Amino acid sequence: MLIPTVWVYWLVSLTIVTYASAHIVKKFPEHGFAALAAFYTIYLGASQIMAVRIVKFDLGFYSFFAPAAVFIYPFIAQAIDMINEAYGRRKAHLAIVIAFITQVLLVTFIAMVNSLSPAPFFPFEEAWQGIFKLGIRITAASWIAFLICQNLDAYLFAWLKRKYEERIWLRSITSDLLDLTLDSLIFVTLAFYGVMPILPLIVGQIVSKNIIGFLDTPWFVWYKRMLQRG
Repeated sequence: MLIPTVWVYWLVSLTIVTYASAHIVKKFPEHGFAALAAFYTIYLGASQIMAVRIVKFDLGFYSFFAPAAVFIYPFIAQAIDMINEAYGRRKAHLAIVIAFITQVLLVTFIAMVNSLSPAPFFPFEEAWQGIFKLGIRITAASWIAFLICQNLDAYLFAWLKRKYEERIWLRSITSDLLDLTLDSLIFVTLAFYGVMPILPLIVGQIVSKNIIGFLDTPWFVWYKRMLQRG
């Protein structure tokens, strides 16, 4: 049975980022934070764009719909754990602030471009506006959910690391479960309450994000093992 193409992309990208992160942190520790923050930021920015496309998940016995960003958004929770693991909670919070500022800039740049008049021969203006038309409510919901959930993830991960130093799986899965579940609840409720049925959207996001978040976990364990090698 052939692996669907989306999983090939997912496996390759996750492996490249995890290996590169561990290698840079170990060989060039003074530059490791910058590299991890860069990977963290690009995943966040890409997820904001990919969230526009709604895709179907077919589990055979059950089908549901969720933003395409669920394929990469769970890695954001893992990326903040990777920073926390190597550089501590304070640097994790700094990365969150940096990433948030980049998202404000991303929205600002899109608004700037949308304020310009399109060329009369540009054939994709309607499609562009349909995809990148900024919704203040959705944008605000995304920002609020991100700041709350990522900071909670950083606190919980650091606490679990102090309490259960050797239980790598426990702190990764637990902190990501809280982050991804709460993010889905906050974002969907703030963005779509009163506009569309929110329960199916919440369930779809929670299920899909946590499945992929769980599948991400071996890569975090691999990252930790690479850091520990002499």
